[in-house]
Amino acid sequence: MIEKLKERWNVKTGWDVVVILLVFACTGFSILYIKRALFDLVGLTKESTPSWMLWAVNILIILPLYQVVLLAWGWIWGKFAFFLEFEKRMFRSIGRLFGRKS
Repeated sequence: MIEKLKERWNVKTGWDVVVILLVFACTGFSILYIKRALFDLVGLTKESTPSWMLWAVNILIILPLYQVVLLAWGWIWGKFAFFLEFEKRMFRSIGRLFGRKS
């Protein structure tokens, strides 16, 4: 599995793969806590908020925040360049979904 990830992510060592996986894990946990605190701060709960509003907040606020936190953790772990390129590729892929078809 490590070898496949090294090839897919174009990294040289297994340690690089471990660090990248750690960055994703740290980002996920960070967003979980930030989201919980943010929702508590503004009073959004599953019981009192329509599900469409929770989805909207997740897409419009939490998703962009995830990208910023991912870059921050990437910087902390010394993989900022990797994650910057990772996000560029991701946004290009998303852009193609919504782009015009010739």
